[in-house]
Amino acid sequence: MIRPDGQGPALAFYAPMKPPDHPTPSGDRQIARLTLAALARAGYGARTVSSLRALEMTGAPEAQAGIIARAGEEAEWLVDCLAPSPPVAWLTYHCYYKAPDLVGPVVSAALGLPYLITEPSISPRRRAGPWARFAAASDAAIAHADRLLWTTPRDLPALEAAGHGAKLRHLPAFLDPGPPVPPRAAGAPLRLLTVAMMRPGAKIESYRRLAAALAHLAPDWELTVIGGGEGEATVAELLAPYRSRVSFLGTIADPAVIRTHCAASDLMVWPGVDEGVGMVWLEAQAAGLPVVAEDGPAARSLIAGGVLAPPDAPRALAAAIDRAAAERQTLSARGRAHVEAHHSIDAAAQTLRHVLREVGA
Repeated sequence: MIRPDGQGPALAFYAPMKPPDHPTPSGDRQIARLTLAALARAGYGARTVSSLRALEMTGAPEAQAGIIARAGEEAEWLVDCLAPSPPVAWLTYHCYYKAPDLVGPVVSAALGLPYLITEPSISPRRRAGPWARFAAASDAAIAHADRLLWTTPRDLPALEAAGHGAKLRHLPAFLDPGPPVPPRAAGAPLRLLTVAMMRPGAKIESYRRLAAALAHLAPDWELTVIGGGEGEATVAELLAPYRSRVSFLGTIADPAVIRTHCAASDLMVWPGVDEGVGMVWLEAQAAGLPVVAEDGPAARSLIAGGVLAPPDAPRALAAAIDRAAAERQTLSARGRAHVEAHHSIDAAAQTLRHVLREVGA
C-alpha cells in the first residue's frame, strides 16, 4: 500500500518501553525517534500506531496483569483500525522482560503482516521470579518475529542460544552525525563533559566511579554535567568534593544544545556501567569529542575515538583521561570517521530497507 501523502509504503511502528512522544528524555526515546527517521529515509511512511507503555519495573504480578489486559484491548482495537488499509509490516523497537511487545504479535498475526523487532533481548534467568510472565511474553514475541535486528553485543549470545540465528540481522546503534564540529583549541583547564540520567542502579554507580577517578586527576580541570532524575541528590553528594569545578546543567532534551556543549568541551567522560547502547558515546564522537569510558561490550563496539579503562579502577580511569587529553586531536578525527562509516542514520536506513525487502515489505 502507498500512503496518499507520498511518503512510501506505510509501516506500523511501536515502542513498548517508551513511545517516541513521551515527555521524559532518555536514550530509549531518542532511539525510537531515530528509528522512525531512519525508516523515513529508507522510504517508508512509518507511524506510531500505539502509545501503550508496557514497562513494568517492579516485578509486580498485578501490574503486569493490568498491562496485559490493556494490551489485549489495544490489539483488538488496532486490528479493526488497520484492517481496511493495512500497513506493509509491523516494526517494534525494543522488546525485553520488563517491556514485552504484547500488541505487535497479535496484530501482525491477525492481519498477516511481516513482524520485525529491533533491539530484542532475552534474559533466561528472568523466566523464573517476579517477571516470569513478562519474560515469557517477550520470548513469545521474539519467537514470532520474522526478523530480529540486534544492536548490542551482549544480547547476541542469548538470541543465538534460543535458536533464532536464521532471523538475526545486525543493526548497529546509529544517529544523525550532523556536520563536523571543529575541535576546541587546546588550553587549560581541561574541560570534561558528562551526559547521563541520574537513576539508581548502573547510572549512579557510573557517577560513583567517575567521582572516584576525579580524585586522581591533576587539579586543572572542570566538569559539566548534563542530566537529571531521582538520583540528583546522590550525584551531587558524590561530586561534592569538587563542587567548585563542577557545573550541573540539569536535563537538556535538545540534542542540538547538547552538541554545543560537546563543541565547547575537550573530553566526554562516562564510565558506562552495564551500558546497553551507549548513545552518548556516539553523540560525542559525532561531534568530534573523544570519549573516555570503562571497557565493556558496548564500549568496545561503539568507541573508536577514545580510551577505555578497566572497570572500577579509579586510577586507571584517571590515566585514561590524561591519555585522551594528550591524544585529543587524533582521537577526535578517528571518532568522527568511525561514526560516519558505521553508525550513521544513512547506514541504518540502508540496513532497514534491505531487511524489510527480505520479508516482502
